Amino acid sequence: MKKRAVALCGIAALAAAAGVTPAAVADTDVPPARSAPQLGWKKCGTSAYPTLQCASLKVPLDHDNAYGQRISIALSRIPHTAKTSQGPLLVNPGGPGGSGLTLAGFVATSLPEKVAAQYDVIGFDPRGVGKSEPALDCEPGHFDPVRPPSVPTTPAIERTNTKRASAFARACDTKYHDVLPYIDTVSTVKDMDLIRAALGAKQINYFGYSYGTYLGAVYAKYFPQRVRRLVLDSIVDPEGAWYQDNLDQDLAFNARHQAFMAWVAKYDATYKLGKDPAKVEAEWYAMRDAVTKKPAGGKVGAGELEDTFLPGGYYNGYWPHLAEAFSAYVNKKDGEALVDAYENFGAVDASGDNGYSVYTAVQCRDARWPRDWNRWHRDNTALNAKAPFSTWNNAWYNAPCASWPVPPLRRTDVRNDALPPVLLFQATDDAATPYEGGAKVHRLLRGSSLVVERGGGNHGITLSGNTCLDGYLSAYLTSGKVPRGHGATDAECDKLPDPKPLATKAAVPPGTSDGTALHRLIGFRTR
Repeated sequence: MKKRAVALCGIAALAAAAGVTPAAVADTDVPPARSAPQLGWKKCGTSAYPTLQCASLKVPLDHDNAYGQRISIALSRIPHTAKTSQGPLLVNPGGPGGSGLTLAGFVATSLPEKVAAQYDVIGFDPRGVGKSEPALDCEPGHFDPVRPPSVPTTPAIERTNTKRASAFARACDTKYHDVLPYIDTVSTVKDMDLIRAALGAKQINYFGYSYGTYLGAVYAKYFPQRVRRLVLDSIVDPEGAWYQDNLDQDLAFNARHQAFMAWVAKYDATYKLGKDPAKVEAEWYAMRDAVTKKPAGGKVGAGELEDTFLPGGYYNGYWPHLAEAFSAYVNKKDGEALVDAYENFGAVDASGDNGYSVYTAVQCRDARWPRDWNRWHRDNTALNAKAPFSTWNNAWYNAPCASWPVPPLRRTDVRNDALPPVLLFQATDDAATPYEGGAKVHRLLRGSSLVVERGGGNHGITLSGNTCLDGYLSAYLTSGKVPRGHGATDAECDKLPDPKPLATKAAVPPGTSDGTALHRLIGFRTR
């Protein structure tokens, strides 16, 4: 989520010197670096996605130096099967730092067969991520348990956490000094246009979740003539990138956590944690205090506990599993239940050293962050008084940006009135990307259509079992048709029902539901 004026690459740099805008440059039929290479697709199918193919593409590390160092972008593809193709459909799961290779298979198999057959669904690992090279890993084991407590109840705790964040920033600089200036959203956007050229397409279709919505909006800003269809699901506020967006998240995640507490209270007969949501919430914070003093199973301290329950803010399908662990710890003093839940939920993100390295590299480079820690302290102390669930946890997650070694760029203004109809999806109670972001992008992308899941709190809402939402998605991908309303939204869908308690006592998440499959691919900490 950014808004920056960056230098243009290759042909675009020459045009900029002549006063030509990015949009005008984007209308050329060749990529800004060398002529388009041929992609060598090879079979890389899995049991879930047997027709998946993989390839890689060399791109400039610095798009202003097209003949300098090259890096590799990993690609995946599910080829179209219809007689006539509607071209490539690039997909991205968010992050920044999320791998998109498997997402291509998920999207191709989750869309109606007749719709998916019309597209070459293309996944990719953005620069620095996964199978792209180099893949960043600044400080292996940075999230190994047990971390210092998140809430700085003493100056010593705060000093420990600030030193830890600064050490991570230094480690990134030591290992990737020459690479970090080029790990950012606009550089990835220019990679995407080279992917387009390598695919032999004059235009792309694009489908992004979470941070992927910002990636799509910035691509559309730089290359509007290259956009054929654009789907953005769970939309970041591009004008809050990134410091303010994270503060906004904290309030939204706190509200989502309280919704979970109310759900647990509703099923007191199962969980025996109280019928009053306030009492249940008090039990949760008492649990956090307890594991701060004595980590459950020697592994789950306060930070790990917050990591474990944070996914419940992204997807309520996890609520029954989290409630089981919560109840077992409070009522049975079962610390292993929390360890199991942490390993199934919290460690999914925390163990992603590569994803976190790219996350920080992109966010810290994309836009300006406060460099004075006193600002962070004041803002997060005030916010924690209102939203204590994850405010300080989120602050430490982003704290390397306070001392990031690479100077920030300026945010990209994604305002755009040169696009074909764009389809936007947003849940009203989304915590990771609060509703205001979707409403704002609806205004910034002239002619866009906003479909809202009323009362929904999940993050990533299409291809998750809501047939109303998926109907609008399929119609758009088939014909380009979008709904048109007369108010702030163009169409609304009812949210899916909240989950029920588990029939059996288990903390392991089911791998079969569409919602679970998607949210495992999107991951957590996505923006």
